Amino acid sequence: MTEHPKQPVLPGGVTLDHLAAGIVDGDRTSLARGITLVESTRSDHRRLAAELLQILLPRSGQAVRVGISGVPGVGKSTTIEQFGSNLTAQGHKVAVLAVDPSSSRSGGSILGDKTRMARLSLDENAYVRPSPSGGTLGGVAAKTRETMLLCEAAGFDVVIIETVGTGQSETAVADMVDVFVVLMLPGAGDDLQGIKKGIIERADIIAVNKSDGANERRAREAASDLQAALRILQPVSDGWTTPVLCISGLADIGLDTLWQTISDHRATLRETSGFEARRSAQQVSWMWTMIDDRLRGELRKTPQRRERLRQLEEAVRDGARAPSAAVEDMLQMIGL
Repeated sequence: MTEHPKQPVLPGGVTLDHLAAGIVDGDRTSLARGITLVESTRSDHRRLAAELLQILLPRSGQAVRVGISGVPGVGKSTTIEQFGSNLTAQGHKVAVLAVDPSSSRSGGSILGDKTRMARLSLDENAYVRPSPSGGTLGGVAAKTRETMLLCEAAGFDVVIIETVGTGQSETAVADMVDVFVVLMLPGAGDDLQGIKKGIIERADIIAVNKSDGANERRAREAASDLQAALRILQPVSDGWTTPVLCISGLADIGLDTLWQTISDHRATLRETSGFEARRSAQQVSWMWTMIDDRLRGELRKTPQRRERLRQLEEAVRDGARAPSAAVEDMLQMIGL
């Protein structure tokens, strides 16, 4: 890896090149340190993180990127742990980016996925990284894309993003993965109750989970109802019809079929040039997301700005200031 002269020394006494080399060599400590750097909100760390990502960019992009969503209680963590274990047993290296919801009050998060995925966390061919969502939209952490890139550079050929599973904006994860899998519960097809249309419209694959034992019949009925509902929706990708599978993460039923379906979807996209188009669109989306985040950060940079924002919000809420005028005031605060 080309040495970059006069690099600043990072905490721990390493340069960016040494950190990048450690990540490429698969060193877990280097990977964790790199992820911590890209998650930092400090301005000097942001600049270093951008340099690190630029160094590692040629080493990324080869992994299968899978987003898994679903309402709380649908069994995402259980399914991902068994699914990931199956893949590592087949010789894959699997990274799981598990996003925990942040409290809207304290900003804290549980970060419990290493506990819920204890077996996968101990697998030498797997890496589980829980990250707080930080209140960002889309059920994903603010730096999920950057973390995914680092994991790919570290040699993980399958990256799974487990999302929070709450809110209509959950579909944001679909803009950063190759295949978007939505887990449903048996019985969810009854009158199509509880289905979030926005998520279903973006799903590449739907899997009815907990389809074992007494739930098997209800799961198949739900799958049939869901498949019928999908006929009225526009296909997500050219040449691909969203399938509905019956699986059980707990009983390890249908997970091999799920992986085969993911592989089939990837092959279909490559045949229709949809894969490159999706990846390119995601890069542009990533750029605009970062711009939005930076602008919001600038608006809240100082106590004075935060107080002014509070005053403007209150004025808009009370009808004393038009939203358009408040926007102009906000932009003037940062010199725009």
